[in-house]
Amino acid sequence: MGPVQVHQGTRLAELTTLAVGGPVDRLVEVHDAEELVAAVRDADTAGRPLLVLGGGSNVVAPDAGWPGDVVAVRSRGVLRTGDSLVVQAGEPWDDLVAHTVAEGLAGMEALSGIPGSTGATPVQNVGAYGQEVAQTITAVQVLDRRDGSVRTLAPADCGFGYRDSALKRNPGVFVVLTVTFGLEASELSMPVGYAELARRLGVEVGERAPLADVRTAVLELRRGKGMVLDPADPDSRSAGSFFTNPVVPAAMAGPVVEAGCPSWPAGDDVKLSAAWLVQHAGFGRGTRDGHVGTSSRHSLALTTEPGATATELLAFATRVVDAVRDRFGVTLVPEPTAVRPG
Repeated sequence: MGPVQVHQGTRLAELTTLAVGGPVDRLVEVHDAEELVAAVRDADTAGRPLLVLGGGSNVVAPDAGWPGDVVAVRSRGVLRTGDSLVVQAGEPWDDLVAHTVAEGLAGMEALSGIPGSTGATPVQNVGAYGQEVAQTITAVQVLDRRDGSVRTLAPADCGFGYRDSALKRNPGVFVVLTVTFGLEASELSMPVGYAELARRLGVEVGERAPLADVRTAVLELRRGKGMVLDPADPDSRSAGSFFTNPVVPAAMAGPVVEAGCPSWPAGDDVKLSAAWLVQHAGFGRGTRDGHVGTSSRHSLALTTEPGATATELLAFATRVVDAVRDRFGVTLVPEPTAVRPG
């Protein structure tokens, strides 16, 4: 383990895809799990406020900045044993997906193009186009800040739900060190579970397609919505989808579905299209207010322009939530975490 790098003069805006957030007291860069554990324990022992960041793609950082340590997770590495991969928390997620496709391992291909780090994926139970990471995660190694111990969580311990987990429901308690995935050796994808993707591939929902074709199709779909990070694309200056698709009782969904909202079964409940709700509540693509607004290509993505603040962005998001609730009686839940100063 080499010396941990500590920097001053960094702003959270430089570390997050939404590019908002104020100055950081101490930026600590770590490059392996051992350094990550040491940095977290050091901050906790000293009583300094701690914020752990991977790719910064699911965070609305505070304008006031962070008055303690921001630990930037830069750990890298993928260890394969059979069809199982043990992945360091800082491994860029899309690099990992590309690796699995190249290696002929199915299970992640529909999650192509999602920004951020691997360690963040179990926290949010990241999902897209009919797949989610809970389907392949077999273990999550964490540092438990309550007692400083390193533990391995089984999937049942993670309490996975729709864009949710026990790690998310207990913010600040667990720091992800590695994630283990169990995949399937196959040149074909897992059954395609999303109609838009199936149409793009020319297959029926439930059929399989070549892994590389699925990855290419997903990247094309995401890029068309401005949801692949690209410095030249202002629509990608976002956190991806800002709201989760709401899951509501069937009785509540009925009038909204009759009005034309796309929907999907969710057990005894119904999942509604958050994008449709946002657009039909008066916030269509390209709706702007100051330096923030909806993407010009997807009403569910909120984007920022240079000079934007977190306060401005969160105020706009609140307006969207209020408008959807007033119009349809449905309450949208933000997907990114709004960090409060320590």
